[in-house]
Amino acid sequence: MRQEERTVRFDHDLQIEAFRFHGIMQKFPNHFHEYYVIGFIESGQRRLSCKNEEYVIGTGNLLFFNPLDNHACEQIDNKTLDYRCLNIKPEIMRKVTKEITGKDYLPHFTAPVAYRSEQTHLLQNLHQMIMNESPNFKKEETFYFLIEQLIEEYTETTEETEIGANEHKIENICQYIESHYKEPIALDDLARISTMNKYSLLRSFTRVRGITPYRYLQTVRINEAKKLLEQGVKPLDAALQTGFGDQSHFSHFFMELIGLTPGQYRNIFVNHIK
Repeated sequence: MRQEERTVRFDHDLQIEAFRFHGIMQKFPNHFHEYYVIGFIESGQRRLSCKNEEYVIGTGNLLFFNPLDNHACEQIDNKTLDYRCLNIKPEIMRKVTKEITGKDYLPHFTAPVAYRSEQTHLLQNLHQMIMNESPNFKKEETFYFLIEQLIEEYTETTEETEIGANEHKIENICQYIESHYKEPIALDDLARISTMNKYSLLRSFTRVRGITPYRYLQTVRINEAKKLLEQGVKPLDAALQTGFGDQSHFSHFFMELIGLTPGQYRNIFVNHIK
C-alpha cells in the first residue's frame, strides 16, 4: 500500500494556493469554500456530489467549484486518489478576469466537471511550476492563459436575479452566521431571526444553499480559522477565536474539510511571516 502525501504551496506571486493529494482515501463531506477551486484528477475515481447533482469523476477530468458551491466526494471501489487543485480567492479572480476581459465581474462556472478537458495539461503544468517554486514570468503567463481559456470555455457572467421571500430570509440567516460565528449559535436563534419554524428553516436553508445551517456555520468558522492560521496564529488560539469549544473538535473538522491538520496548514505560511 503506497504512502499518502499531502502537499500545499502558497504562491506569493500569483496569490493562490496549490494543493496536491497523492494516494489518499479520505471522504470529504458536504461543504463549501469561500474561494474558487480549479482542480484535476491525476488518477483514481471518485463519486462527486455538487449542488445536489451526482457525478463520477476520474483521470483527466477538470473540476470547478464556484465560491459557496456545496460539494462532497468519496472514493469508488477502494481506489486511492491523486488530485491537484488551485484555490483562488474571489478578489484575485475578479482582478484577473477584468484584466483578461475588460469587464469587472466574477465569472461563474456553469458545471462542476469537464470530462477529458483540453485545458487539463495546461493546469497540470501551472500546478507543477507552483510546486517547484518556479520564477514568476512563465508561471504568470501560464496562469493568465489558463484562466482566459477556462473563462471562455466554461463560464458565464453572473447576473443579479430576483429571489423569493424565503431566499431573502435565508440570506439574512447567512449574514447573521457570518457576523456571529464566534458566538454560540442555536437553531432557535436562527428560527427567530428568520421568523420561520425550525423545520421550515432547515428545509428552506438546505434547498437554497445545498447545505445544512450547522454545516454552513462550521464551514464559515473553518474559513475564518484558515485566515488566522495564515497569519501564524496557533491552532488552539485559532480554534477559540472562531467559536470552536476545543482544539480537538476544531482539528477534526479542519481535517475533514481541508484535508490537512491546522498545524500543517499553518506551517505553509509561517516561514513567510515577518
